[in-house]
This record gives sequence, structure tokens and C-alpha cells, in this order.
Amino acid sequence: MTVREARAGDEDAIFALVQQLGHAFPPERCAFDATMSSYLAGEQPTVLLYVAEDDEGVRGYALTTIVPLLSTNGLSAQLQEIVVAEDARGKDYGTQLVKAVEAECERRGVRQLTVASRRAGGFYDRLGFHESAEYMRRFF
Repeated sequence: MTVREARAGDEDAIFALVQQLGHAFPPERCAFDATMSSYLAGEQPTVLLYVAEDDEGVRGYALTTIVPLLSTNGLSAQLQEIVVAEDARGKDYGTQLVKAVEAECERRGVRQLTVASRRAGGFYDRLGFHESAEYMRRFF
């Protein structure tokens, strides 16, 4: 298994993984393609998009955003999305994706990495995360 930055040619595999997320909004391919194009063109330097791949291709991805916050005295990152293919779960793909995100955050001087997750709390506990807030959202 290898973890690397997403690149052109990964779009179909990543879209298939996006469809495995629990969604408030059904994934639309045209919206996905527009967003992916901006990521791949480097138009979103505050977005990290990593994939985990093996001999079968892309098996997972992690999407992280980085912004300066007033409360953290600098940069803060949020792991927005992480998905591993069902048949690859429990095989360290998610852990390696998170470790790659953490390494890049440290390289960029990020002060904290947060994730909003109720379903995979045990996974994040094992990686050293701790609970600090409840996640709420509003749709527009």
C-alpha cells in the first residue's frame, strides 16, 4: 500500500469511494468533477487530498482543509472526509491516510487537527485523538 497525493486519473476511483459515505446530499458527478478539477489544478492550496492505493488501485482517500483560526494562534486543520473501500477496511489503509495527513500538517506548522466523527470514534481514539466538542451542522 502507498499513500500519495491525488492526481489526474484518480477521479473515478475517488468518486466511487465518495458514494460509500453517508450523505446528506447525494453525490453529483458534475459537481464532483468541478471540485476535483480545482483540487488537481492546485487552485485550493488549503486542501489536502491523499489516496491510499495498492495493486487493485485507489482503495481510500482523505480530504483535509487547513485554515488559520483566531483561537489556535495559527493554522488549524480539519479532516473533512475519509473513506476506505469496504473490502479494504481493517487493513491499515485509514491509519496510513491519517498519518500522512498528520505529517503534512506538522510540515506546514498546523497547530491542531480535528475530525468530526460519531461513527468511528474508536478508530480516532487509537490514533491519539480525544473528544472535545459535539458536531452540529445546518444545511443551506
